Amino acid sequence: MSVAPQAPVRITAVRHGETAWNVDTRIQGQTDIDLNAQGQWQAQRLGAALAGGGLDHIYSSDLARARNTAAAIAAHTGIAPQAVRLHAGLRERAFGVFEGRTHAEIEADWPQDALLWRQRVPDWAPQGGESPLTLQQRVTETLTHIAARHAGEHIALVAHGGVLDMLYRIATGQAVDAPRTWALGNCAINRLLWTPESLTLVGWADTGHLDAGARDEQTT
Repeated sequence: MSVAPQAPVRITAVRHGETAWNVDTRIQGQTDIDLNAQGQWQAQRLGAALAGGGLDHIYSSDLARARNTAAAIAAHTGIAPQAVRLHAGLRERAFGVFEGRTHAEIEADWPQDALLWRQRVPDWAPQGGESPLTLQQRVTETLTHIAARHAGEHIALVAHGGVLDMLYRIATGQAVDAPRTWALGNCAINRLLWTPESLTLVGWADTGHLDAGARDEQTT
């Protein structure tokens, strides 16, 4: 007797709204930085854009910048704030000693490490941080854990640039060290379809709900 295939899970994946450290090109990693005024505005615009979209559940990184973006989505889509599910697996890549430093400071203080970072060396990590391969494994496991619970439903994942980058790579088969040619804007709308067999890209980097382009940092 054959087993019926699991109904696909619709995923709306978003990066948090802007923070002061985004503006400063300062590496946030897992440091808990909240939204700035622009980020709060972006989150509200995002929530309004997703209203009426039939979201069933919202999952969010437990860091404040993602958590408060998720709260804005919940307010506009009729999902109770307490129903937003926080998941540490959706946190940004840990950057260890890089966190709190600007891109220019990293280039000046750790030029060799900065080169390895820019080259996306798969198994390299800053002291105290995660490598791209470690992040890929975490994102893959988190996605599977969450999506497998919601066959046939529509879920939102509110996370960070590094997590969104990995979702794109998984969906398109890009290696972790392939140059990035896709946008990771704050509060852009990205759509995917998950089944136990695959992750499929449906749409990426929709910013039509935002009047101005969001900052597109690789690592914050």
